[in-house]
Amino acid sequence: MNISPDTHLQKILDDQKSFFIKNGPPDYKLRLDRLKRVKDMLISNKSKIVEALDEDYGVRSLDQSLITDVYAALPAFSHAIKNLKRWMKPEKRQSNFPYGIFGARSYIHFEPLGTVGMISPWNFPFYLSIAPLAGIFSAGNQAMHKPSEFTPITADLMKSLCDKYFDEVELATVTGGIGVGEEFSSLKFDHLLFTGSGNVGKKVMQAAAQNLVPVTLELGGKSPVIISSSADIEVSARRIMFNKTLNAGQICLAPDYVLVEESVKDSFIQACQDETSKFYDKLLDNNSYTSVVNAHHYNRLISHIEDAKTKGATIIEINPAKEDFSNQKAHKIPPTLIVDVDDDMTIMQEEIFGPLLPISSYTNLESVIAYINAHDKPLGLYYFGTNKAEEQSVLNLTSSGGVTINDCMGHIQQNDLGFGGVGPSGMGKYDGKDGFLNFSNCKTVYKQVGFKFDKLFEIIRPPYKGNLESVLKNLLK
Repeated sequence: MNISPDTHLQKILDDQKSFFIKNGPPDYKLRLDRLKRVKDMLISNKSKIVEALDEDYGVRSLDQSLITDVYAALPAFSHAIKNLKRWMKPEKRQSNFPYGIFGARSYIHFEPLGTVGMISPWNFPFYLSIAPLAGIFSAGNQAMHKPSEFTPITADLMKSLCDKYFDEVELATVTGGIGVGEEFSSLKFDHLLFTGSGNVGKKVMQAAAQNLVPVTLELGGKSPVIISSSADIEVSARRIMFNKTLNAGQICLAPDYVLVEESVKDSFIQACQDETSKFYDKLLDNNSYTSVVNAHHYNRLISHIEDAKTKGATIIEINPAKEDFSNQKAHKIPPTLIVDVDDDMTIMQEEIFGPLLPISSYTNLESVIAYINAHDKPLGLYYFGTNKAEEQSVLNLTSSGGVTINDCMGHIQQNDLGFGGVGPSGMGKYDGKDGFLNFSNCKTVYKQVGFKFDKLFEIIRPPYKGNLESVLKNLLK
Protein backbone atom coordinates (compact mmCIF):
# COMPACT_ATOMS: atom_id res chain seq x y z
CA MET A 1 0.00 0.00 0.00
CA ASN A 2 1.40 3.38 -0.99
CA ILE A 3 1.26 6.07 1.64
CA SER A 4 1.07 9.82 1.81
CA PRO A 5 4.68 10.76 2.57
CA ASP A 6 3.96 14.08 4.24
CA THR A 7 2.53 12.68 7.49
CA HIS A 8 2.60 8.88 7.63
CA LEU A 9 6.36 8.49 7.37
CA GLN A 10 6.98 10.99 10.14
CA LYS A 11 4.44 9.27 12.37
CA ILE A 12 6.16 5.91 11.95
CA LEU A 13 9.50 7.47 12.84
CA ASP A 14 8.01 9.30 15.83
CA ASP A 15 6.47 6.07 17.08
CA GLN A 16 9.78 4.24 16.78
CA LYS A 17 11.65 6.97 18.61
CA SER A 18 9.03 7.09 21.37
CA PHE A 19 9.18 3.31 21.74
CA PHE A 20 12.96 3.42 22.03
CA ILE A 21 12.93 6.19 24.64
CA LYS A 22 10.25 4.44 26.69
CA ASN A 23 11.77 0.94 26.61
CA GLY A 24 15.47 1.71 26.37
CA PRO A 25 18.06 -0.27 24.43
CA PRO A 26 16.94 -3.85 23.72
CA ASP A 27 18.69 -6.51 25.74
CA TYR A 28 20.57 -9.49 24.38
CA LYS A 29 17.46 -11.69 24.40
CA LEU A 30 15.37 -9.31 22.28
CA ARG A 31 18.17 -8.67 19.79
CA LEU A 32 18.63 -12.42 19.42
CA ASP A 33 14.91 -12.86 18.88
CA ARG A 34 14.85 -10.24 16.12
CA LEU A 35 17.77 -11.87 14.32
CA LYS A 36 16.09 -15.27 14.51
CA ARG A 37 12.80 -13.86 13.23
CA VAL A 38 14.53 -12.57 10.10
CA LYS A 39 16.00 -16.01 9.44
CA ASP A 40 12.61 -17.63 9.91
CA MET A 41 10.96 -15.08 7.61
CA LEU A 42 13.40 -15.86 4.80
CA ILE A 43 13.37 -19.63 5.12
CA SER A 44 9.61 -19.98 5.59
CA ASN A 45 8.79 -17.78 2.59
CA LYS A 46 11.57 -18.66 0.16
CA SER A 47 9.18 -19.90 -2.55
CA LYS A 48 7.14 -16.69 -2.45
CA ILE A 49 10.33 -14.62 -2.61
CA VAL A 50 11.83 -16.29 -5.69
CA GLU A 51 8.49 -16.28 -7.50
CA ALA A 52 7.99 -12.57 -6.86
CA LEU A 53 11.46 -11.80 -8.20
CA ASP A 54 10.83 -13.86 -11.32
CA GLU A 55 7.60 -11.96 -11.95
CA ASP A 56 9.22 -8.56 -11.46
CA TYR A 57 12.08 -9.33 -13.86
CA GLY A 58 10.06 -11.12 -16.50
CA VAL A 59 12.61 -13.94 -16.28
CA ARG A 60 14.84 -14.44 -13.27
CA SER A 61 16.30 -17.80 -12.38
CA LEU A 62 14.46 -19.27 -9.40
CA ASP A 63 17.63 -21.11 -8.40
CA GLN A 64 19.70 -17.95 -8.66
CA SER A 65 17.20 -16.03 -6.52
CA LEU A 66 17.24 -18.81 -3.96
CA ILE A 67 21.02 -18.45 -3.76
CA THR A 68 21.37 -14.67 -3.93
CA ASP A 69 18.27 -13.32 -2.18
CA VAL A 70 17.55 -16.02 0.40
CA TYR A 71 20.48 -18.21 1.34
CA ALA A 72 23.15 -15.55 0.75
CA ALA A 73 21.54 -13.42 3.46
CA LEU A 74 21.28 -16.15 6.08
CA PRO A 75 24.98 -16.48 7.06
CA ALA A 76 25.08 -12.84 8.20
CA PHE A 77 22.39 -13.62 10.79
CA SER A 78 23.95 -16.90 11.87
CA HIS A 79 27.26 -15.08 12.33
CA ALA A 80 25.60 -12.29 14.33
CA ILE A 81 23.71 -14.76 16.52
CA LYS A 82 26.93 -16.63 17.26
CA ASN A 83 28.93 -13.51 18.14
CA LEU A 84 26.29 -11.13 19.52
CA LYS A 85 27.07 -11.61 23.22
CA ARG A 86 30.77 -10.96 22.61
CA TRP A 87 30.10 -7.90 20.42
CA MET A 88 27.87 -6.35 23.08
CA LYS A 89 30.50 -6.53 25.82
CA PRO A 90 32.23 -3.24 26.67
CA GLU A 91 35.70 -2.98 25.16
CA LYS A 92 38.44 -2.22 27.68
CA ARG A 93 40.92 0.54 26.88
CA GLN A 94 44.04 1.67 28.70
CA SER A 95 43.83 4.63 31.10
CA ASN A 96 46.56 7.26 31.24
CA PHE A 97 49.46 6.80 33.65
CA PRO A 98 49.37 6.97 36.62
CA TYR A 99 45.57 6.93 37.01
CA GLY A 100 45.21 3.39 35.70
CA ILE A 101 47.29 1.93 38.51
CA PHE A 102 45.11 3.74 41.06
CA GLY A 103 41.88 2.26 39.74
CA ALA A 104 40.79 4.53 36.88
CA ARG A 105 39.00 2.65 34.08
CA SER A 106 38.50 3.42 30.38
CA TYR A 107 36.23 1.49 28.04
CA ILE A 108 33.93 1.67 25.03
CA HIS A 109 30.23 1.15 25.64
CA PHE A 110 28.32 0.12 22.51
CA GLU A 111 24.88 1.68 22.46
CA PRO A 112 22.19 1.63 19.74
CA LEU A 113 21.79 4.67 17.53
CA GLY A 114 17.99 4.41 17.49
CA THR A 115 16.15 4.21 14.15
CA VAL A 116 18.11 3.38 11.01
CA GLY A 117 16.55 4.25 7.65
CA MET A 118 17.26 1.99 4.68
CA ILE A 119 16.74 2.68 0.98
CA SER A 120 17.46 -0.46 -1.06
CA PRO A 121 17.75 -1.12 -4.82
CA TRP A 122 16.08 -3.46 -7.30
CA ASN A 123 18.95 -5.73 -8.35
CA PHE A 124 18.89 -7.95 -5.23
CA PRO A 125 15.76 -6.61 -3.54
CA PHE A 126 15.60 -9.06 -0.66
CA TYR A 127 19.31 -9.55 -0.01
CA LEU A 128 20.16 -5.84 -0.01
CA SER A 129 17.14 -5.05 2.16
CA ILE A 130 17.53 -7.88 4.64
CA ALA A 131 21.28 -8.48 5.02
CA PRO A 132 21.99 -5.07 6.63
CA LEU A 133 19.46 -5.90 9.34
CA ALA A 134 22.02 -8.31 10.83
CA GLY A 135 24.14 -5.32 11.85
CA ILE A 136 21.21 -3.00 12.55
CA PHE A 137 19.38 -5.43 14.85
CA SER A 138 22.49 -6.82 16.54
CA ALA A 139 23.45 -3.24 17.48
CA GLY A 140 20.01 -2.83 19.08
CA ASN A 141 18.37 -0.49 16.58
CA GLN A 142 14.98 -0.33 14.94
CA ALA A 143 14.62 0.21 11.19
CA MET A 144 12.46 1.89 8.58
CA HIS A 145 12.84 0.58 5.08
CA LYS A 146 12.00 1.83 1.58
CA PRO A 147 12.44 -0.85 -1.13
CA SER A 148 12.76 -0.03 -4.83
CA GLU A 149 9.67 0.77 -6.86
CA PHE A 150 11.28 -0.94 -9.89
CA THR A 151 10.45 -4.34 -8.36
CA PRO A 152 6.94 -3.59 -7.06
CA ILE A 153 5.74 -7.18 -6.62
CA THR A 154 8.76 -8.00 -4.50
CA ALA A 155 8.37 -4.75 -2.55
CA ASP A 156 4.74 -5.54 -1.73
CA LEU A 157 5.70 -9.05 -0.62
CA MET A 158 8.50 -7.66 1.51
CA LYS A 159 6.11 -5.27 3.23
CA SER A 160 3.55 -7.97 3.95
CA LEU A 161 6.18 -10.33 5.37
CA CYS A 162 7.89 -7.68 7.50
CA ASP A 163 4.53 -6.52 8.83
CA LYS A 164 3.72 -10.12 9.75
CA TYR A 165 6.99 -10.89 11.55
CA PHE A 166 7.69 -7.49 13.17
CA ASP A 167 5.82 -4.74 14.93
CA GLU A 168 6.04 -1.43 13.10
CA VAL A 169 8.05 0.04 15.99
CA GLU A 170 10.73 -2.61 15.29
CA LEU A 171 10.76 -2.73 11.50
CA ALA A 172 8.55 -0.70 9.19
CA THR A 173 8.52 -1.14 5.42
CA VAL A 174 7.01 1.58 3.23
CA THR A 175 6.43 1.36 -0.51
CA GLY A 176 6.08 4.02 -3.16
CA GLY A 177 7.85 5.91 -5.91
CA ILE A 178 10.26 8.82 -6.16
CA GLY A 179 8.14 11.13 -4.01
CA VAL A 180 8.11 8.72 -1.11
CA GLY A 181 11.84 8.14 -1.55
CA GLU A 182 12.60 11.86 -1.41
CA GLU A 183 10.51 12.35 1.71
CA PHE A 184 12.02 9.25 3.28
CA SER A 185 15.59 10.49 2.82
CA SER A 186 14.71 13.85 4.41
CA LEU A 187 13.55 12.30 7.71
CA LYS A 188 15.61 12.80 10.86
CA PHE A 189 16.83 9.24 11.27
CA ASP A 190 19.64 8.33 13.61
CA HIS A 191 21.45 6.80 10.63
CA LEU A 192 20.60 6.33 6.94
CA LEU A 193 21.78 3.48 4.73
CA PHE A 194 21.44 3.91 0.97
CA THR A 195 22.34 1.34 -1.67
CA GLY A 196 22.18 2.46 -5.30
CA SER A 197 23.76 4.72 -7.89
CA GLY A 198 26.21 7.49 -7.15
CA ASN A 199 23.96 10.15 -8.68
CA VAL A 200 21.05 9.26 -6.40
CA GLY A 201 23.48 8.77 -3.50
CA LYS A 202 24.53 12.42 -3.78
CA LYS A 203 20.90 13.54 -3.46
CA VAL A 204 20.31 11.23 -0.49
CA MET A 205 23.41 12.53 1.23
CA GLN A 206 22.35 16.15 0.61
CA ALA A 207 18.92 15.47 2.08
CA ALA A 208 20.40 13.69 5.11
CA ALA A 209 22.84 16.56 5.68
CA GLN A 210 19.95 18.94 6.35
CA ASN A 211 19.35 17.05 9.61
CA LEU A 212 22.99 16.04 10.16
CA VAL A 213 21.98 12.40 9.75
CA PRO A 214 25.07 10.18 9.35
CA VAL A 215 24.98 8.01 6.24
CA THR A 216 26.29 4.71 4.96
CA LEU A 217 26.42 4.71 1.16
CA GLU A 218 27.01 1.65 -1.03
CA LEU A 219 27.29 3.08 -4.52
CA GLY A 220 29.00 0.57 -6.79
CA GLY A 221 31.17 1.86 -9.62
CA LYS A 222 33.39 0.37 -12.29
CA SER A 223 35.11 -2.60 -10.65
CA PRO A 224 38.20 -3.58 -12.68
CA VAL A 225 39.59 -7.05 -13.35
CA ILE A 226 43.33 -7.50 -13.87
CA ILE A 227 44.45 -10.72 -15.55
CA SER A 228 48.14 -11.57 -15.36
CA SER A 229 49.88 -13.96 -17.71
CA SER A 230 50.55 -16.03 -14.58
CA ALA A 231 46.82 -16.74 -14.19
CA ASP A 232 45.07 -19.97 -15.13
CA ILE A 233 43.20 -18.49 -18.09
CA GLU A 234 40.48 -21.12 -18.36
CA VAL A 235 39.60 -21.04 -14.65
CA SER A 236 39.82 -17.24 -14.58
CA ALA A 237 37.44 -16.92 -17.53
CA ARG A 238 35.03 -19.39 -15.91
CA ARG A 239 34.95 -17.46 -12.63
CA ILE A 240 34.70 -14.05 -14.29
CA MET A 241 31.91 -15.02 -16.67
CA PHE A 242 29.96 -16.75 -13.91
CA ASN A 243 29.97 -13.50 -11.94
CA LYS A 244 29.31 -11.37 -15.03
CA THR A 245 26.28 -13.40 -16.10
CA LEU A 246 24.86 -13.85 -12.59
CA ASN A 247 21.69 -11.75 -12.51
CA ALA A 248 22.68 -10.73 -16.05
CA GLY A 249 25.48 -8.61 -14.60
CA GLN A 250 23.08 -6.41 -12.62
CA ILE A 251 25.29 -6.40 -9.53
CA CYS A 252 27.11 -3.50 -7.89
CA LEU A 253 30.23 -5.66 -7.53
CA ALA A 254 30.08 -7.30 -10.97
CA PRO A 255 33.35 -7.28 -12.93
CA ASP A 256 32.91 -4.11 -14.95
CA TYR A 257 35.89 -4.21 -17.30
CA VAL A 258 38.92 -6.41 -17.88
CA LEU A 259 42.57 -5.43 -18.30
CA VAL A 260 44.34 -8.54 -19.60
CA GLU A 261 48.04 -8.99 -20.30
CA GLU A 262 48.56 -8.85 -24.06
CA SER A 263 50.20 -12.27 -24.34
CA VAL A 264 47.08 -14.05 -23.04
CA LYS A 265 44.40 -11.74 -24.48
CA ASP A 266 43.27 -14.01 -27.32
CA SER A 267 43.19 -17.15 -25.19
CA PHE A 268 41.20 -15.30 -22.52
CA ILE A 269 38.61 -14.07 -25.03
CA GLN A 270 38.19 -17.59 -26.41
CA ALA A 271 37.93 -19.04 -22.91
CA CYS A 272 35.20 -16.54 -22.02
CA GLN A 273 33.16 -17.75 -24.98
CA ASP A 274 33.77 -21.42 -24.24
CA GLU A 275 33.01 -21.23 -20.52
CA THR A 276 29.87 -19.12 -20.94
CA SER A 277 28.54 -21.58 -23.52
CA LYS A 278 28.94 -24.33 -20.92
CA PHE A 279 26.76 -22.37 -18.49
CA TYR A 280 24.05 -21.62 -21.07
CA ASP A 281 23.58 -23.76 -24.19
CA LYS A 282 20.67 -21.45 -25.05
CA LEU A 283 19.46 -18.14 -23.66
CA LEU A 284 15.99 -17.07 -24.77
CA ASP A 285 14.06 -20.05 -23.41
CA ASN A 286 16.48 -20.68 -20.58
CA ASN A 287 15.02 -19.72 -17.21
CA SER A 288 18.51 -19.87 -15.69
CA TYR A 289 19.54 -16.79 -17.69
CA THR A 290 18.07 -13.63 -16.19
CA SER A 291 16.46 -10.77 -18.07
CA VAL A 292 17.45 -7.13 -17.80
CA VAL A 293 15.00 -5.62 -15.31
CA ASN A 294 13.10 -3.25 -17.63
CA ALA A 295 12.99 -1.57 -21.04
CA HIS A 296 14.88 1.53 -19.87
CA HIS A 297 17.93 -0.44 -18.77
CA TYR A 298 17.69 -2.72 -21.82
CA ASN A 299 17.80 0.29 -24.17
CA ARG A 300 20.65 1.83 -22.18
CA LEU A 301 22.76 -1.31 -22.57
CA ILE A 302 21.98 -1.68 -26.27
CA SER A 303 23.07 1.93 -26.82
CA HIS A 304 26.43 1.12 -25.16
CA ILE A 305 26.98 -1.73 -27.63
CA GLU A 306 26.09 0.43 -30.62
CA ASP A 307 28.29 3.29 -29.42
CA ALA A 308 31.30 1.01 -28.89
CA LYS A 309 30.83 -0.63 -32.30
CA THR A 310 30.62 2.75 -34.02
CA LYS A 311 33.84 3.86 -32.32
CA GLY A 312 35.86 0.82 -33.39
CA ALA A 313 35.44 -1.86 -30.73
CA THR A 314 35.00 -5.51 -31.70
CA ILE A 315 31.67 -6.92 -30.51
CA ILE A 316 31.55 -10.64 -29.65
CA GLU A 317 28.06 -11.84 -28.80
CA ILE A 318 28.03 -15.15 -26.93
CA ASN A 319 24.91 -16.78 -28.34
CA PRO A 320 25.48 -20.56 -28.47
CA ALA A 321 22.12 -21.44 -30.05
CA LYS A 322 22.23 -18.51 -32.53
CA GLU A 323 18.87 -17.24 -31.24
CA ASP A 324 17.07 -14.14 -32.51
CA PHE A 325 16.69 -11.62 -29.68
CA SER A 326 14.83 -9.03 -31.74
CA ASN A 327 11.37 -10.31 -30.76
CA GLN A 328 11.12 -11.45 -27.14
CA LYS A 329 8.73 -11.08 -24.25
CA ALA A 330 11.44 -10.25 -21.72
CA HIS A 331 14.50 -7.99 -22.05
CA LYS A 332 17.33 -10.48 -22.38
CA ILE A 333 20.70 -9.48 -23.79
CA PRO A 334 23.26 -12.18 -24.64
CA PRO A 335 26.57 -12.04 -22.75
CA THR A 336 28.65 -9.71 -24.91
CA LEU A 337 32.40 -9.10 -25.00
CA ILE A 338 33.40 -5.64 -26.18
CA VAL A 339 37.05 -5.84 -27.16
CA ASP A 340 39.57 -3.00 -27.47
CA VAL A 341 37.59 -0.29 -25.72
CA ASP A 342 38.71 3.22 -24.86
CA ASP A 343 37.46 5.98 -22.59
CA ASP A 344 35.67 7.78 -25.44
CA MET A 345 33.09 4.99 -25.46
CA THR A 346 30.06 5.44 -23.21
CA ILE A 347 30.44 1.94 -21.82
CA MET A 348 33.64 3.09 -20.11
CA GLN A 349 32.05 6.20 -18.65
CA GLU A 350 29.47 4.71 -16.29
CA GLU A 351 28.79 1.55 -14.33
CA ILE A 352 27.48 -1.03 -16.81
CA PHE A 353 25.02 -3.04 -14.70
CA GLY A 354 24.42 -5.61 -17.41
CA PRO A 355 25.93 -8.64 -19.21
CA LEU A 356 28.44 -6.60 -21.23
CA LEU A 357 32.18 -7.01 -20.59
CA PRO A 358 34.69 -4.50 -22.01
CA ILE A 359 38.19 -5.92 -22.55
CA SER A 360 41.50 -4.11 -23.08
CA SER A 361 45.06 -5.41 -23.05
CA TYR A 362 48.21 -4.18 -21.37
CA THR A 363 51.95 -4.84 -21.59
CA ASN A 364 53.07 -3.62 -18.17
CA LEU A 365 51.34 -3.57 -14.79
CA GLU A 366 52.40 0.01 -14.06
CA SER A 367 50.10 1.26 -16.84
CA VAL A 368 47.20 -0.72 -15.37
CA ILE A 369 47.73 0.73 -11.91
CA ALA A 370 48.02 4.23 -13.37
CA TYR A 371 44.74 3.76 -15.29
CA ILE A 372 42.83 2.55 -12.25
CA ASN A 373 44.21 5.37 -10.10
CA ALA A 374 43.20 7.95 -12.71
CA HIS A 375 39.54 7.01 -12.23
CA ASP A 376 37.11 6.89 -9.31
CA LYS A 377 37.95 4.43 -6.57
CA PRO A 378 35.89 1.28 -7.27
CA LEU A 379 33.75 -0.78 -4.92
CA GLY A 380 35.65 -3.95 -5.82
CA LEU A 381 38.92 -4.82 -7.53
CA TYR A 382 39.93 -8.26 -8.83
CA TYR A 383 43.40 -9.61 -9.58
CA PHE A 384 43.91 -12.98 -11.25
CA GLY A 385 47.39 -14.46 -11.15
CA THR A 386 50.03 -16.21 -9.06
CA ASN A 387 52.73 -13.53 -9.22
CA LYS A 388 53.12 -12.42 -5.61
CA ALA A 389 55.02 -9.27 -6.50
CA GLU A 390 52.25 -8.21 -8.87
CA GLU A 391 49.61 -9.06 -6.28
CA GLN A 392 51.29 -6.86 -3.67
CA SER A 393 51.71 -4.02 -6.15
CA VAL A 394 48.00 -4.09 -6.92
CA LEU A 395 47.08 -4.21 -3.21
CA ASN A 396 49.52 -1.50 -2.15
CA LEU A 397 49.22 0.94 -5.06
CA THR A 398 45.47 1.00 -5.72
CA SER A 399 42.49 1.88 -3.55
CA SER A 400 39.10 0.17 -3.56
CA GLY A 401 36.33 -0.81 -1.17
CA GLY A 402 37.48 -4.43 -1.23
CA VAL A 403 39.63 -6.87 -3.18
CA THR A 404 39.15 -10.46 -4.23
CA ILE A 405 42.15 -12.34 -5.58
CA ASN A 406 41.59 -15.04 -8.20
CA ASP A 407 37.83 -14.59 -8.20
CA CYS A 408 35.20 -11.84 -8.27
CA MET A 409 32.92 -10.69 -5.45
CA GLY A 410 34.30 -13.25 -2.99
CA HIS A 411 35.01 -10.70 -0.26
CA ILE A 412 31.33 -9.82 0.21
CA GLN A 413 30.58 -13.48 0.97
CA GLN A 414 32.93 -13.60 3.98
CA ASN A 415 30.96 -13.18 7.20
CA ASP A 416 33.82 -11.66 9.18
CA LEU A 417 34.79 -9.05 6.57
CA GLY A 418 33.07 -5.69 6.44
CA PHE A 419 31.60 -4.68 3.10
CA GLY A 420 31.56 -1.17 1.69
CA GLY A 421 33.12 1.31 -0.67
CA VAL A 422 35.61 4.15 -0.53
CA GLY A 423 35.19 7.68 -1.86
CA PRO A 424 32.87 7.71 -4.89
CA SER A 425 32.01 4.02 -4.41
CA GLY A 426 30.61 4.59 -0.93
CA MET A 427 31.31 5.01 2.76
CA GLY A 428 30.74 2.86 5.82
CA LYS A 429 30.46 -0.92 6.15
CA TYR A 430 27.60 -3.14 7.22
CA ASP A 431 28.73 -6.79 7.40
CA GLY A 432 29.89 -8.76 10.43
CA LYS A 433 31.30 -6.94 13.43
CA ASP A 434 31.98 -3.94 11.20
CA GLY A 435 28.22 -3.69 10.68
CA PHE A 436 27.59 -3.89 14.42
CA LEU A 437 30.09 -1.06 14.96
CA ASN A 438 28.75 0.97 12.03
CA PHE A 439 25.25 1.01 13.52
CA SER A 440 26.41 1.59 17.11
CA ASN A 441 27.45 4.66 19.02
CA CYS A 442 30.85 3.63 20.33
CA LYS A 443 30.50 5.70 23.47
CA THR A 444 33.71 6.38 25.38
CA VAL A 445 33.48 5.99 29.15
CA TYR A 446 36.08 6.97 31.74
CA LYS A 447 35.73 6.20 35.45
CA GLN A 448 38.04 8.36 37.52
CA VAL A 449 40.16 7.12 40.45
CA GLY A 450 38.39 6.78 43.76
CA PHE A 451 37.77 9.74 46.07
CA LYS A 452 40.48 8.66 48.50
CA PHE A 453 43.12 9.30 45.80
CA ASP A 454 42.00 12.85 45.11
CA LYS A 455 45.32 14.25 46.36
CA LEU A 456 46.86 13.02 43.07
CA PHE A 457 45.37 16.07 41.37
CA GLU A 458 46.61 18.74 43.75
CA ILE A 459 49.72 19.46 41.66
CA ILE A 460 47.58 20.57 38.67
CA ARG A 461 45.11 22.65 40.71
CA PRO A 462 45.58 26.22 41.79
CA PRO A 463 47.24 27.69 43.62
CA TYR A 464 50.10 26.23 41.57
CA LYS A 465 53.28 25.55 43.50
CA GLY A 466 56.41 23.54 43.11
CA ASN A 467 57.92 22.45 39.80
CA LEU A 468 54.73 21.87 37.79
CA GLU A 469 56.52 21.47 34.44
CA SER A 470 58.72 18.71 35.83
CA VAL A 471 55.59 16.77 36.85
CA LEU A 472 54.02 17.31 33.44
CA LYS A 473 57.14 16.07 31.67
CA ASN A 474 57.16 12.92 33.82
CA LEU A 475 53.57 12.20 32.87
CA LEU A 476 54.55 12.27 29.19
CA LYS A 477 57.23 9.60 29.56
